[in-house]
Amino acid sequence: MRKTYRQRVRSADLRDVLRNLLHPEIRVVQALHGIDLTVRRGEIVAYAGPNGAGKSTTIKLLSGLLAPDSGSVRSLGLDPVRDRVRYVGRVGVVFGQRTELWWDHPIAATFEWKRVVWNIPQPRYDRMLGLVRELLGLDDIYRTLARELSLGQRMRADLALALLHEPELLLLDEPTLGLDVLARRRILSFIKDLNRERGLSVIVTSHDMAELEQLAGRIVLLHEGQIAFDGVFADLRRLLSKHRVLTLETTSEAPPRLMGAELLRTDAGRHEFTFDAAAVKLSDLLEQASAQTEVLDVETHRAPIDEVVADLYEHWLTRSPGAQTDQ
Repeated sequence: MRKTYRQRVRSADLRDVLRNLLHPEIRVVQALHGIDLTVRRGEIVAYAGPNGAGKSTTIKLLSGLLAPDSGSVRSLGLDPVRDRVRYVGRVGVVFGQRTELWWDHPIAATFEWKRVVWNIPQPRYDRMLGLVRELLGLDDIYRTLARELSLGQRMRADLALALLHEPELLLLDEPTLGLDVLARRRILSFIKDLNRERGLSVIVTSHDMAELEQLAGRIVLLHEGQIAFDGVFADLRRLLSKHRVLTLETTSEAPPRLMGAELLRTDAGRHEFTFDAAAVKLSDLLEQASAQTEVLDVETHRAPIDEVVADLYEHWLTRSPGAQTDQ
């Protein structure tokens, strides 16, 4: 499928006001081109990429908020746009940067409104309401005005709202944006439990790769509107990086100089380096360090997944320079 945006480009010069109105410059942005993606029922798929890669556009296409310019979108056997009435009753959507809660009403009012407007059968509504209130910890805020909620509380309420009608597919666009560690853990655990116990299919976008790795087995990476990688996290690590992190504890506070390794940080005799295991042997680095100072302790591990993917993004940007905005 493909999706293109047309954007007006305006000059900041006041002398160009008339020209901006009469003959605006139009920039064509290829948000998605040639995307071919299949998600199996009961699967959690992490959907990632740098800003402007097309993540949010894909979520909007799958939720029926946008239609593709060419190609087709089929989800749960339906066209999200043409079969919108039937489709929305089977899918839940959460956008981390916006809310569906009524701002000046308690969240209980928004929940009840959804029950009535969506015509959710009372037994199903009561069952799901009890589940989300308990597992997402909503009892203390159930009668609180939405505008008085913290960000973490609002995100939990938005997630609960998206689940009240028992969807088969959950689309999450940065659902933990700005949340603290405890709030993120609670939401991620809840999503995993729903997937395991109810077979809920989930597509989730985030810039936090460690978070995505914790949640999903499969990751799809986008670059400039195309799929650059589709597989499991372990394969992504093997494919993208041979980098390791080496931590040395020495008697000297000054770090040793190691050929083939880059010093990341040092503090009171504890020094952290990064190196490419395919290009330099660990034993050679330890030999260099021992020749300069007494080594008290050694640790080595793979680079965090965020650093692995950040290296990939940086490589992409050097090949295609220029600022991008998320679509």
